[in-house]
Formats: sequence, C-alpha cells, structure tokens
Amino acid sequence: MRAIISVSDKRGVAEFARSLCDLGVEVYSTGGTKAALVAASVPVHSVSALTSFPEILGGRVKTLHPAVHGGILARRDVPDDLAQLSEHAIGLIDLVVVNLYPFAQTIARPDVTLAEAVEQIDIGGPTMVRAAAKNHAHVLVVVDPADYARVATALRDNGLTAELRRELAAKAFAHTASYDSAIAAYLTTETFPAALPQAWERVQTLRYGENPHQPAAFYRSTSAAPNTLAHATQLQGKELSYNNLLDADAALQIVQNFAELTVTILKHSNPCGLASHAKLVTAHEQARAGDPVSAFGGIVGVNRPVDGALAEVLKKYFYEVIIAPDFTDTALMILAEKTNLRLLKVPTDQSIRPGWDYRSVSGGLLVQQTDQVSHDDTAWRVVTKAMPTDEQMAALRWAWRACAFVKSNAIVLAQGQQLVGMGAGQPSRVDSVQIAARKAGERAQGCVLASDAFFPKADGVQAAIDAGAVAIVQPGGSQGDAEVIAAADAAGVAMVFTGNRHFRH
Repeated sequence: MRAIISVSDKRGVAEFARSLCDLGVEVYSTGGTKAALVAASVPVHSVSALTSFPEILGGRVKTLHPAVHGGILARRDVPDDLAQLSEHAIGLIDLVVVNLYPFAQTIARPDVTLAEAVEQIDIGGPTMVRAAAKNHAHVLVVVDPADYARVATALRDNGLTAELRRELAAKAFAHTASYDSAIAAYLTTETFPAALPQAWERVQTLRYGENPHQPAAFYRSTSAAPNTLAHATQLQGKELSYNNLLDADAALQIVQNFAELTVTILKHSNPCGLASHAKLVTAHEQARAGDPVSAFGGIVGVNRPVDGALAEVLKKYFYEVIIAPDFTDTALMILAEKTNLRLLKVPTDQSIRPGWDYRSVSGGLLVQQTDQVSHDDTAWRVVTKAMPTDEQMAALRWAWRACAFVKSNAIVLAQGQQLVGMGAGQPSRVDSVQIAARKAGERAQGCVLASDAFFPKADGVQAAIDAGAVAIVQPGGSQGDAEVIAAADAAGVAMVFTGNRHFRH
C-alpha cells in the first residue's frame, strides 16, 4: 500500500504518517511536508521517486504527472486500467492525505497583495484530492487532521467500509469547493456576480431550530469578519440555541452602532430595552426600565467589557445570554454562579463592518448590502414651524439610530438616551405608535419619537402627539407629508425629515 502526504495544515501529520509506516504503508511526500516528516524521523520518499522528475517552477509543479494521477485514478476492477499502469511502470496509490495552501488565512491579512494571494492558489493539491475522491471506491482520501485517528484505526482493523470511503470523499469535495469559493469571492469584482461564490463551515449542530421538531445547525462564512457573531467565544453556560443566536446577533448589531457606552435587552430580535449612559450599571438599569416585564429571559448586549459591578446586577435577573467585548475576571467569577447563563465574548467595535446581508427564501437567497445607519445628520431638515431644542435634537439622533434595529413598522419613544416605549412589527404604523405609547405610559410625556419610515397620514403623528411626544424624526417623502406636517404644526411639535428610511423586515 502506498500513500501520498502533502499538507499545509501539519497538525498530527507526523504521528499519522508514523502509524501508516507501522502498518507497512510506503509514504511519499513533497516540499515542506517531506521536511517535517524527515525531521520527525518518519520514513518517507520523495514524490520525485515516483515521477522520475524534479519539482520545477519553484514548487508550482510537483505532483501533476501521470505517475501520480494514473496511480490514483486507476480502477482496480478494470483490467485495462491495470494493464496500462503495468505498461508504463506506474504503481498504485491507495491513500491521498492532502489539505490545501492557506489561501483564506493569507487574504485575511489586511496588507496582503494580489500577487501574494495568487501564490496561495493551490493547483496540484486540489487535483489530487479530486482524483482520489472520484476514485474513492479504491482510494482513501483524507483532508482533515481530525480524521487521522479513525482512518489509522480502520486500516489497522480492516474496517475500511464503503460508507467511510464515501464520507471521506464527500468531505474532500466539500474541502475543494470551499477553497475554490474563497478564491472566486476574492477575485470577483462584480457587486452581484452571476454565480455567488460562498463557502460556509459548520460551527456546531444545535439542539433544534426555532421549534423542537426542526433540526438546525450554525454555519460560519469563511470570510466572516472577526467582530461578527460567527467568531464569538462562549465563556460559560448552556449550549446556544437557534433563537439564542438570532437574538444575540441582533443585540450585537445594536450595540455596535453606538459609540456611547450602551446596553440593550433583546426579546425576539427587538430591543425591549436600550440605553446609553456613562456608567454601565446605570445604562443597564435604564435599559431594563424600558420594559421590565419583557426583559425576563432576554438577551443582554453591552458594548464595553462587563465589570464586577455590572455582573453583580446582572446575576439578579433571569437572562439567557450576555454578549460583550470582554468580561473582567471578577465579572466571570460572579456570573459563574449562574451556570446556565451563556456568556459570549465578541468585539463590538466597528473597525470591520459586515458588508452583506443574506436571507433565505423558498428555493433561493436574497442578498443586499448591510444597512448602515449614518451618524451624519447634515441632510436632515426641520419641516415644522417649531424647531427642536438642542436637547431634543440630541435625543432624536439617538432615537433614530435605535429605531433602525426595531422590526418594521418601527416606532421608538425616547427620553434622552433611553428607550421608554417601542412598537414593532405591526402592519399599521398607527398600531406601532399606540403600542409604544402604552409601553411608555407616563414616560411618553415630553418624549421624542423616531419612525423607521414615513407617516402616510396624520393619524400616526396625532397618536404620538396625544401620547405626549414633543419632537419627531422620520424619513419624510410621503404624499401625505403636508397633512402630517400640518398636524405637527397645530400641536407645536417639532418634526425632522432625514431623507432615508431603515426598514427591518
């Protein structure tokens, strides 16, 4: 039995190769892998011994040779294949252990050049992997170091089943498909290419999806930025559920949009509480006050490290997940008392902004550029006779950012930098205003209101005025703008048009 081993990821390769040699397998290798095996005192031959040809072009051509691919692709149950190998003095190759050049890791470097990226496009490796996977009925292909132990055991115990061969082949094709997708995505310059190159790797299987009868898993894009949920580190707590992940992502996106110290509490992807304050404990207190009933069992998002003082407060309540850029040692010690509470650590800065949103529909995928909520209000227009005070304008800016993360039709009522009422997901914008006002109660008096889209008629604005709103920010642009502005003027309420909307379906 003969094997070719040529890997970029060298974890465990020396031990695996040694176990193969102990089973009588002849090992052939190339370049850096061969050097690593020699350094580990593993008996290894050069692939050049198979091809009778040296590596050329700086290593670009090593294994692209009939002596390699004939030995891999020959069908053992086809006499003509074996006869041709014999005619050309080509030996069989029974095991291919290959993983590919680190293209994704290379392009992740911010200073990488196109020339450097191109040099990490593997040619011989994918060719060997695909050849072995195609002929998996006769040739074993291994691309993942995690499979070394069970393959060695199967070889030792004569346990090479057809099912194992097929499983490893499927994994091999997924490996090359992911690799090619990363290359295509990197080289593509079209905004919406005819074929969308994407590669996803499974992070974990989940207990179930939105409901117990739905199987589910979590996949990470191979190009996911480090400040996304895909790269969160779970520090403690129960396994994350499908719904936990959806809400945690919504919480992360919200707090990433605020430079001020901000705390949010999420339920069903909507912020039932949100506040910005110079003190963490106060920000949480004000966020929870937004809707303390709905906060039960919520997801907490914080855009500063959780310290001991905040941890002492958080442990008093039932929350499912806390997501933050970090947790102090004291905070971790305090929160460890709540063993089921999930703690997620992920950067909340916006140094790297996710570029695209993906949403599945029946049989397809919707793709759009991520909605970025601009902090630039130079295009805002006051359209009423009443002008917002400086204090009201600051509250309107804050509420406008908050509103962009509430499900449409979205209404936010705010006092300063605190959400006091929220209406979400209603077919009627009037209903959303009324829900927000009911949640706010007396706190609606003197509040500001933000609406994610325009008011088509004056009824929604009138409901806000009746609730106690003194200033309103909305996109404008409705055919009913004149009626809406007139209603605000009649009540002496200030209104600002932003010129853009933030639907979130």
